[in-house]
Amino acid sequence: MFVGLLVVDCRIGEGHSLKEKRRILQNLFAHLKRDFNISIAEVEHQDLWQRAKLAISHVNSDGRAAQATLNRVLETINADPRLVVMDSETMPLY
Repeated sequence: MFVGLLVVDCRIGEGHSLKEKRRILQNLFAHLKRDFNISIAEVEHQDLWQRAKLAISHVNSDGRAAQATLNRVLETINADPRLVVMDSETMPLY
């Protein structure tokens, strides 16, 4: 069993309030969970309406498949015009 962790620090360009930030993130979370079978949570910057740090985990029996899934998740987040990825880090698979 392999567990991969991806941490993404991003800026929300369209967010003008915490309520709007939550709407954008909830939409993104639902899309990513549906398409990639991942777990995702906002882990920092909950009180800032233009920033979010996301932690994304994926469990798979194949390490390469887990890494590939996290890479596709990051590509999907990068492609979202509402977000600007400022930094990302993939933790080692275990």
